[in-house]
Amino acid sequence: MSSPLRVRIAPSPTGAIHLGLARTALFNWAYARGRQGQFVLRLEDTDRARSTRESELAIIEGLRWLGLDWDEGPELGGDFGPYRQSERIDRHRELVGSLMETGHAYPCFCTSERLSEVRERQQAANETPRYDRCCRDSPTEEAQARVAAGEAFAIRFKVPPGQTAFQDLVRKDVTFDNGEIDDWVMVRQSGDPTYNFVVVCDDADMEITHVLRGEEHLVNTPKQVLLYAALGVDAPVFAHLPLLLGKGRKKLSKRDGSVSLSDYRDQGYPREAILNFLCMQGWALDGETDVFDLATFVEHFDLADVSRGGAIFDFDKFLWLAGEYLHKQTDEVLAEHCLPFVVDAGLFNEADLRARWDWYLRVIAMEKERIRIYSELPDRMAYLSAANDQVEYLPKAEKGARKHEGRTQTLSDYLIWLPEHSSKTPSELAEATKAWLVERGQKIPMLFQPLRCALTGLPGGPDLFEVMDVLGQAATLERIRSGVERLA
Repeated sequence: MSSPLRVRIAPSPTGAIHLGLARTALFNWAYARGRQGQFVLRLEDTDRARSTRESELAIIEGLRWLGLDWDEGPELGGDFGPYRQSERIDRHRELVGSLMETGHAYPCFCTSERLSEVRERQQAANETPRYDRCCRDSPTEEAQARVAAGEAFAIRFKVPPGQTAFQDLVRKDVTFDNGEIDDWVMVRQSGDPTYNFVVVCDDADMEITHVLRGEEHLVNTPKQVLLYAALGVDAPVFAHLPLLLGKGRKKLSKRDGSVSLSDYRDQGYPREAILNFLCMQGWALDGETDVFDLATFVEHFDLADVSRGGAIFDFDKFLWLAGEYLHKQTDEVLAEHCLPFVVDAGLFNEADLRARWDWYLRVIAMEKERIRIYSELPDRMAYLSAANDQVEYLPKAEKGARKHEGRTQTLSDYLIWLPEHSSKTPSELAEATKAWLVERGQKIPMLFQPLRCALTGLPGGPDLFEVMDVLGQAATLERIRSGVERLA
């Protein structure tokens, strides 16, 4: 019986989840779930200066919020733990000793000053800066004596001559000339192991079969393939995912827009929209369909279909996609999602809204098609919480109202006419109002623009008569009365 497919996501707990990490986690998760495999979470927390418990919890919470569950991890446990890299140090030291004994690694006593001098000479000669292998062939007895004397040293991997080739599920056949690979540091003079060393140790011990990661790690792969061979372990299958690109096809950065997952969650992007959009960063369902659920992605996802070119992160399309998901939600579900944003904006408190839930649902139904993310609702309904004589008139709305001569007289006359028709439904009131304007020989904008400004302060929005229904008769009349004075 063959061993199960095993993939992992191994973030460093040094900050919040960024979009690139979220995409990589999603692709790993989907690859495992679509092939009855196992998805492992491992925290690479050996950077003691930058790793924090706060960041660790943020990563775990962020992955859970996305719905990307794992089969093994720091809090869940599993047969291949521990799942924090810092708790595996003894194993790393054991493997360092083994590599030293087999001649695949050696101590390097070069000081930082000497290494800087070598680098400067190479740069002056237009050579590629690299370690000159000064300590590579030191006699074993001499090296042991220097270690015993307490001389500081790092441990370097001894790169063999030849070429290193591997097959990448995205980039196909990849070959590196070993002559271009430095004798890289496995363990620093401080005793801290480096990424390229510990990631191989942990992946090998955890029996990871497939490594799906960002394209920026491609240059590390030959070093890691050679290390697997030195350890006598088969290397996993690699798949290097395309970079997320921003403007100018450069690597996505904060200059392009927010790159943190939590920022989009806090802005009110629907979770399903975030997942859907991340699915499309380097992969497409059929070249035509943009909106699809996670189950569809898992069913169809294949690394053979992943693009080799960079994935352009289209922020406008992301916002559009968010709206597609928001508009499909029921009014009840949307109301719950928008509630914390409305409360945080200080428009209403939660108790008041829950006591007037049916009214709140009418507001949701009225504004639903005009928002794309949950955080847009407060601005759309801010006028509803304003004092009736203090509605903020936006310049564009006021300009549109003031271009109509006789606006205050029209509003005054409508103020007298309206109470007699208060029993009408919004659609009935709309027809009656239009008929009233026809009788007066006036065009619709002559009333509607000043009226909308008086009621909402906005240049556009939902049906005016739905707005009046939500405001209620008393507030509607007070706002029109205030508009007569303010638009004079």
